[in-house]
Amino acid sequence: MGRVGYGYTMGNGKWAKMTELVLLASATKTESGTGTPVEIGNKGVACLDLTSTAKSGTDTPTLTVTVKTCKTVDGTFRNVASFTAQTATGTERKSFSGLDRFVRIDWTISGTNPSWTFHCEGEAK
Repeated sequence: MGRVGYGYTMGNGKWAKMTELVLLASATKTESGTGTPVEIGNKGVACLDLTSTAKSGTDTPTLTVTVKTCKTVDGTFRNVASFTAQTATGTERKSFSGLDRFVRIDWTISGTNPSWTFHCEGEAK
């Protein structure tokens, strides 16, 4: 689990506790893959940033990242939703709800000789 005990003060003066998530630290990937599950407990919602900082390939390489969830770390993960398919570098922020105890990302990379450098992080609340 990520850093616990940080958050923000809501408009009503109450503290909103969040858990920091790193679903994939910055890495260069050349093929599709599966991330490591991260425990979020009973948070249920994650606000995540997908940031791609470099890409290459001989045609238009595409990166698609899907958030998945499961109630057990070794169970069958189900799809929650995907970020927009990336064809250029940049950042997309998206909220995902209906999460179980564990979350992970899977990524699909397509194109000829593709390479993507990206990371996915945010917070669960």
